Order: sequence, then structure tokens, then C-alpha cells
Amino acid sequence: MRWLALLRPGDWLTLAAGAALVGASVPMFWQGGLADRAIVRQEGRVFAELDLRARKQLEVPGPLGITLIAVEPGRARVVSDPGPRQYCVRQGWLMRPGEIAICAPNRVSLQIAGRTKVYDSISY
Repeated sequence: MRWLALLRPGDWLTLAAGAALVGASVPMFWQGGLADRAIVRQEGRVFAELDLRARKQLEVPGPLGITLIAVEPGRARVVSDPGPRQYCVRQGWLMRPGEIAICAPNRVSLQIAGRTKVYDSISY
């Protein structure tokens, strides 16, 4: 604790500025930028790419029936799915690049993408 006595006011200012810079840069670099499109896949193939700037609804056919996807400015979600457990519907609104809702029984997925590629721990 003797080292605290060696710090001057300018040192504290430098530490505070560095902490503020790190705090401000985390959202920008950690989340992969802004979301600009939703990618809908059916049976592993791209079914549609939807722009996240306009309202739209899309019906995606699958082996169990129709999956309904809704897009609003800046976000997208699975509204309904014929699957038994409704996990992809419970995901709610997806807004950040890299977020994904997978309707496995109906073989449909919805992924949010941005300008830059987002990596997670599985990607490494």
C-alpha cells in the first residue's frame, strides 16, 4: 500500500482516462458493430436475407409447417413455429450481430448479421 502514496493527481487522471477509454470501446469492439440484416436459413441453405431497416414478415416452409419471422427496424424474431418446445420463439427479439434463433425440429434458423464477422469462443 506504500505505492499509493507515490501517485500524483496527474497519475490518477491518466488512470481514470484509460478506464473511461476501455469502458467506451468495449461495446464497439465486443459486439461486432451494428446489425444490418437478418439471415434466414432453411435446411442449412440461405432462404432469405432481410434488411433490418424496414418492417416485414416472412413465412418459411419447413418439414413440420410454416415458421413466421417478423422484422422491425433494428431487430427480428421468430413469431411462431410448429415445433413442440418453441425454443426459437422464446428467444424473443434478436438485435445484436451474432445472435441466432434455431427452430431445430422445423430446420429453420434466424441469424442477425452486421458488416463485420462476429466470433465467439466456439469459433476459435
